[in-house]
Amino acid sequence: MDYIQILGLLAAIFTTGANVPQAYKVVKTRSTKSLSAYGFSMLFIGSMLWVIYGIYRNDIPIILANGIAGSLHGIILFVKFTAKKEH
Repeated sequence: MDYIQILGLLAAIFTTGANVPQAYKVVKTRSTKSLSAYGFSMLFIGSMLWVIYGIYRNDIPIILANGIAGSLHGIILFVKFTAKKEH
């Protein structure tokens, strides 16, 4: 593994890890009132497009980071659209 791959993996860990607290909070509280469905939809679509790009480029850090981030965005969207509305 060269230095560029290590740099990519570190970037992947930090950017993907930044999504974990929000996803955890949403799953735990089932509260998505303050979250934008449009924003998370864009993040989800963007992450999935990055995964496709990473597959074509055979770039493991891009595939892993965006695959995990996209999954977290998908979980948040699922809760956003399925949780009972807050009053």
